[in-house]
Amino acid sequence: MKRLSSTEWIAHTLATDPPRHKSLVVTVCGDTIAPHGGAFWLGSMIELLGPLGVGDRLVRTSVFRLVQEGWLTASREGRRSRYAIEPKALPRFERANRRIYSAPGLDWDGRWTFVLAPNGTIDSELRTLLRKELEWEGFAMLATGVMAHPAPEHDTLREILARADAVGKVFVCQVDALPGMGSRPLPELVGDCWNLDAVVNAYRGFIDSFAPLPDMLGKGDVAPEHAFAIRTLLIHAYRRVQLHDPMLPLALLPQPWPGADAYALARDIYRLCHARAEEHVLAMLRKEDAATPEADVAYYGRFGGLRD
Repeated sequence: MKRLSSTEWIAHTLATDPPRHKSLVVTVCGDTIAPHGGAFWLGSMIELLGPLGVGDRLVRTSVFRLVQEGWLTASREGRRSRYAIEPKALPRFERANRRIYSAPGLDWDGRWTFVLAPNGTIDSELRTLLRKELEWEGFAMLATGVMAHPAPEHDTLREILARADAVGKVFVCQVDALPGMGSRPLPELVGDCWNLDAVVNAYRGFIDSFAPLPDMLGKGDVAPEHAFAIRTLLIHAYRRVQLHDPMLPLALLPQPWPGADAYALARDIYRLCHARAEEHVLAMLRKEDAATPEADVAYYGRFGGLRD
């Protein structure tokens, strides 16, 4: 492919891999809105998503559905609509942010964490909810009522169990291999539990798509609007790949692991475009609310620390 300008790259990306509109609004809420107080006027979201090919009607529909699904709350001031991240949804955004902006490479002590719900101990609705939530966190189902992961984040697991009202209803334990039994090594569970081929291919596709950007952004001539579009498409694509990554310790992954290269690329691009993107974000948000705050401290800690 010939070297593209930022405008051409954005247009090419939107044409070849158009993002789903509601999912793109979620990305903007987590990456852009949350650091600036967690609330926005509908007009601001329309302004932000316009250059990304999402029209007025589609923004309204997407935001309305996110309210229905419990991601956002809505209020009105005259004829204007204001939305805020639903407090109960904040832990989900925070969990996603930890996955997206933190470097891969979990340490592993050789033990696995199991969540056990024997038949008849919980109802089918809770079993389905737990499976969905735990699979999103990378757990694999070994058998009915048996979920496992080698290195889950314990605070996240505790939050999932509490939110699902599963505290005291399931067994949670850590196991390691019993010496002298002649059993298969526990690391071999990875091959039995997860098919990582799709994850590897997704990371490689991400790298191929975004590899031209560091050189383009390094020239320093990207307009704020385009920097915001690039940052949003970057995080949207990276988040989509990560959703299917079980986030296993590097010691258990095939080497070289493309997830490490994908993270480094995402980090470099984000650092190169974030300052110009913030110019555009504040301009659009302050059109509707002049009191919109600057990005919070946590924002500047993303990807190991952002630099202007």
